[in-house]
Amino acid sequence: MASGVRNGGGGGGGVGAGRMSGKLDRQSVTVTPKSTGKPRPSAGSGGAYRRASSGSLPAAGGGRASSESGVSSRVRVAVRLRPRNADELAADADFGDSVELQPELKRLKLRKNNWESETYEFDEVLTEFSSQKRVYEVVAKPVVESVLEGYNGTVMAYGQTGTGKTFTLGRLGEEDTAARGIMVRAMEDILADITPETDTVSLSYLQLYMEMIQDLLDPVNDNIAIVEDPRTGDVSLPGATVVEIRDQKSFVDILRVGEAHRVAANTKLNTESSRSHALLMVNVRRTVKGRHEMDASISGENGHSSSIVGSLRPPIVRKSKLVVVDLAGSERIDKSGSEGHTLEEAKSINLSLSALGKCINALAENSPHVPVRDSKLTRLLKDSFGGTARTSLVVTIGPSPRHRGETTSTIMFGQRAMKVENMVKLKEEFDYKSLCRRLDIELDKLIAENERQKKYFDDEVERITAETQCRVTEAERECKIALESEKAKYHQEYLDSIKILEEKWKIHQQSPKKQIKETGSSPNEVGEVQNLLQNEKILRQSAEYEANDLKNQVLHWKKMEAVVTAEVVKLRKMLDTEASQKEKLEEEIAVLKSQLLQLSLDADETRRSLDRGDGSGKIFPGFDSLMSHTRNSEPREQSNGPKPPIAKLFEQVGLQKILSLLESEEPDVRVHAVKVVANLAAEEANQEKIVEAGGLTSLLMLLRSSEDETIRRVAAGAIANLAMNETNQDLIMAQGGVALLSMTASDAEDPQTLRMVAGAIANLCGNDKLQIRLRGEGGIKALLGMVKCGHPDVLAQVARGIANFAKCESRAVTQRNKVGKSLLIDDGALPWIVKNANNEAAPIRRHIELALCHLAQHEVNSKDIISEGALWELVRISRDCSREDIRMLAYRTLTSSPTLQSEMRRLRIEY
Repeated sequence: MASGVRNGGGGGGGVGAGRMSGKLDRQSVTVTPKSTGKPRPSAGSGGAYRRASSGSLPAAGGGRASSESGVSSRVRVAVRLRPRNADELAADADFGDSVELQPELKRLKLRKNNWESETYEFDEVLTEFSSQKRVYEVVAKPVVESVLEGYNGTVMAYGQTGTGKTFTLGRLGEEDTAARGIMVRAMEDILADITPETDTVSLSYLQLYMEMIQDLLDPVNDNIAIVEDPRTGDVSLPGATVVEIRDQKSFVDILRVGEAHRVAANTKLNTESSRSHALLMVNVRRTVKGRHEMDASISGENGHSSSIVGSLRPPIVRKSKLVVVDLAGSERIDKSGSEGHTLEEAKSINLSLSALGKCINALAENSPHVPVRDSKLTRLLKDSFGGTARTSLVVTIGPSPRHRGETTSTIMFGQRAMKVENMVKLKEEFDYKSLCRRLDIELDKLIAENERQKKYFDDEVERITAETQCRVTEAERECKIALESEKAKYHQEYLDSIKILEEKWKIHQQSPKKQIKETGSSPNEVGEVQNLLQNEKILRQSAEYEANDLKNQVLHWKKMEAVVTAEVVKLRKMLDTEASQKEKLEEEIAVLKSQLLQLSLDADETRRSLDRGDGSGKIFPGFDSLMSHTRNSEPREQSNGPKPPIAKLFEQVGLQKILSLLESEEPDVRVHAVKVVANLAAEEANQEKIVEAGGLTSLLMLLRSSEDETIRRVAAGAIANLAMNETNQDLIMAQGGVALLSMTASDAEDPQTLRMVAGAIANLCGNDKLQIRLRGEGGIKALLGMVKCGHPDVLAQVARGIANFAKCESRAVTQRNKVGKSLLIDDGALPWIVKNANNEAAPIRRHIELALCHLAQHEVNSKDIISEGALWELVRISRDCSREDIRMLAYRTLTSSPTLQSEMRRLRIEY
């Protein structure tokens, strides 16, 4: 076999869906050949690839590798044969195919002539009748399963132009679901396996065109820089657009948008030849369940609160990335017929693929240096060959003997790629933010439970004390009444007895002798009197005994009172003990909060150290607006020569002449002229020239006088671009721009016109100095009037304007430049804000949440916030908002407002 590399073409899928989606190949068992390469030394300087010892990646679902160690895995290579197309059936009818496939043996025979052939072995051999499902299962599905387990993965297609690479990877399958490519099927498996509540999937779609990395989801972003971590050597693309994926339909729509922006051209080899390398980067973030689960609750008993931190474990998060690469094909100029700009594109493609071939050769031959920095393509694929990703390569070939040279080069590229080994690593990290939120919730529960128990204890002490006091008072009163009654009764009986005895004694003293003579019974009378005296004495003693008994009862009740008093004292001592324990608990809570702060700092540091290699780009502001931009954009040029840019037209014709065409009597001329001005206004460097030349005045005049919907829409868009500059904002206000925009909004019915008008007013809302004038000229009323349209793009711009206005008002109140209620509330914006605070569209919801937080920051607006039901939305935002900065802003707003705090206590709302 030859040692040199001649790269075959890449290019778009010029293969018919009907023939490519034929019956399934009978071979359904995938055998991974053993690695033949030896362990290689570490890469040399100059950003060389990392290498690992030989071995193979465990099957999906098997054992997990930690983030500190890796498992060696060889690059798996499959070859796919395209069936003959119509041209080949006519031109090569008298010749046999240049290749013979033996799928049962996983072999391919390449015929040199009628007598000689060479045999090559691959991990999988796919015939022209292999279905798209079969290709996905043997090439990409093992990689997708590894990505779901937490490993990085790469699926790449390499081959000559027109051999079916784009068909294999990027076919959407809208007419025939069986024709779906690897990208669509991979995302179906990923979305089916993740949990939407805890896992997230986001992607970026890029193309490498003429050695410039361009964003297929934001065509304006056409030169993204590669950032390399100096410590780990990992590469990332911070400037790339990142879109979060929730369902399969949105993913297919994004692929359709990206394909519309991808550069393609018509050549002799392929009518739709891709002129760029396409890279789909899918980032999967999953929370691992079943490991280090946190305790269901925290004990609130005395002495156990100090073990809270030790009993919690942070959840584990796995981050992985799937990269799907559709390489463009290198070309022989004499066969493709490229010329002019297409020729320059072909040169750039050949250079990048040549650099990739050199890197594969160096890795396959254990070279001490790998020239990874020769091309941006090799830098982007640094992790795929010799790195930490599990990689599958599908090489596509054609059967025509006319392209035997390109077919041989493609096969040799695949053979060398099979010798490359990667060190696959599992990336796991602790989710410290989730742990901090959980600890905050548990601390709030602990504090609330302690306060509840203290209140219950205080109430019990008061109840027991009051009950005891009532019982003692009642016993004393009853004893006193009984004692007084008994004393009075016995005293009266005693006096009556003495009186009777005295009367009888006197009678006996006056006539003792007479009585003795008459009756002769004086001794009996004396004895009777003595008996009466004795009885009286006994009765008196009995009364004294009863009095003593009553006194003893009084003493007993007094002793009981002393016991109750002692119990009350004991309860008060227990209350003091609980108070001291509460102080200790508060000290422990303070310690826990400091530990939480330290945990948060450690988490940020750990995240920064782990994420230095992640390509976290700017968040895409909204898929709806992107789709709107795609629908309104003009079809891409298919000719070989490029279209002259607006900037070049601007230099050749001159700004004054372009502006003069705005006053032309022909409608078509005015339409084209205002479109040119709008495109120029989109660049900041041209805005000052346009304003100085009177372009702003002309645009406002078009809004006032034109009845053409297209002219008004484009003019409003140009004014919106100019309104991003503060100086231009003053000029727009001075020339009555707000009144004209409001009038346009009231007359327009087209959602795109309303979106442009709302965008212009939203930009003006961000100027602190113009708030009073903007409201006085009806800007806020115009914004609120446009919500009747109901279009998501219009609502997003309205929400952005309200958020800008609320933020400026908040800043003015903080600087004491404004007093009184918000002008937004005076104009009736609050009900609409509350209604749309939980809108399904992320851009609308984010702006509304920001506006609501800024309005609630000032006490003067609190009553309206409560009366309109916005308090519940603030509580929801502080709990459930996906963006941490908005969630923390809502939390600070709720905790800093006395009125909102009082209302939440009344409604018993916990946050």
